[in-house]
Amino acid sequence: MSENKFDVVVIGAGPAGYPAAIRAAQNGLSVACVDSWENRDGTRAFGGTCLNAGCIPSKALLESTELFHRAETEFKEHGISVKDLILDLGKMQNRKQKIVKELTGGIEALFRSNGVASFFGRGRLISDNRVEVKNPDGQVLSLTANHIILATGSIPIELSSAPFDHEFIVDSWGALDFTSVPKKLGIVGAGVIGLELGSVWQRLGSEVVMIEAFESFLPMADEQIAKEAHRSFKRQGLDICLASKLTDAVIKDDGVALTFESTNGLTTLEVDKVIVCVGRKPFTDGLLASEVKVSLDANGFIEVDEHCRTNVSGVWAVGDVVRGPMLAHKGMDEGIMVADLIAGKTSEMNYEAIPSVIYTSPEIAWIGKTEAEVRGTGRPYKTGTFNFSANGRAKGMGQTQGLVKVVTAESDDELLGVHIMGPMAGELIAEAVLAMEFSGSGEDIQRICHAHPTLSEAVHEAALAADGRAVHAINR
Repeated sequence: MSENKFDVVVIGAGPAGYPAAIRAAQNGLSVACVDSWENRDGTRAFGGTCLNAGCIPSKALLESTELFHRAETEFKEHGISVKDLILDLGKMQNRKQKIVKELTGGIEALFRSNGVASFFGRGRLISDNRVEVKNPDGQVLSLTANHIILATGSIPIELSSAPFDHEFIVDSWGALDFTSVPKKLGIVGAGVIGLELGSVWQRLGSEVVMIEAFESFLPMADEQIAKEAHRSFKRQGLDICLASKLTDAVIKDDGVALTFESTNGLTTLEVDKVIVCVGRKPFTDGLLASEVKVSLDANGFIEVDEHCRTNVSGVWAVGDVVRGPMLAHKGMDEGIMVADLIAGKTSEMNYEAIPSVIYTSPEIAWIGKTEAEVRGTGRPYKTGTFNFSANGRAKGMGQTQGLVKVVTAESDDELLGVHIMGPMAGELIAEAVLAMEFSGSGEDIQRICHAHPTLSEAVHEAALAADGRAVHAINR
């Protein structure tokens, strides 16, 4: 067994691991990054689920399918006539893969330019400062380091009532690789992933039925935004069955027979494909040798403090394997924070200012507390809303669905939450994140000059509305 010594070894090259490795190298440390990602065609790539089978490919397909849908249904309103519109799904999928390959290859180039040594294989922590790497050929090497960062990410949760066969019953990765458009598609889970994947295939012609166990739609979002979004998705053609639990999935020659239970009793549904996206769990299988005393909680997450230190000195953990939202940008910032702390620099992360985005059409984004959460604290508050139907840029774009909602404290006007449903919500939320990071107030947003005409004016107007001062809406 060969041995290599480094200052830092990172296990995992996803959005939490690879930034940690790069930043540690930028800080002058010797760094190795171990990763075992292998695509289903046998190719190896950095970037983890996010770049290879999650965030990036899904957003590529969301963009392509939205353009197809708009060409089919909306372009005529702009005076653009499209005749003989043809879907080339193969070309669409090839475009997606090209984007993925460019970005994953970019990580490899960044590793080289920053001097990060990369190793392919399953990394396993076998002592406080030693990582064993086993490649598919069975070869084993040992890496030692003063600091080890665990960043192995997460995997889809599999249901006993609908085990994956990766042909008829698939996870979110398989749902990105369909070679034909399912005539009827069942989706178990109407959360972020389910809504995005359902949007992709519904736009291309699938009849989509979503089975969701929660009684309320998008319970993590602000209730007002969630209700508006629910109406919008139903108008688009997504059949969302709330308070429904899947009890059985039987694969047949040409599809799957689903049975689910709701307040209406048992319902049977015949579909061509099923996507199961009921959440993800930390991927720690085989990561820790029995001698290693890194603590896990009851759900399998690695226990860490506010700086992502585990209970074992020199061992850190970041991203989906630790507490907090399973978001790529959260993991990325944690990885960078840890790399700076290891180098002796001051660094911290504000877990109250992590934005969430759903990349449907319209998009949904939020930061901070919902109105219900603020109400639950007993703190007096104000709200202001502004509809995109009154925004000039949104009208010009032909995308007027949705609104911006701002929640501030009544006493000192502290910005407590911003919630957006509308065009480019994922971009617009950045202003609110910046304001909350610097302990901004509603008045701070009110006094910022926003370019005209822009979508960002809707954020400005919502902040004004919280004080009954909106210029382009009737104040109540």
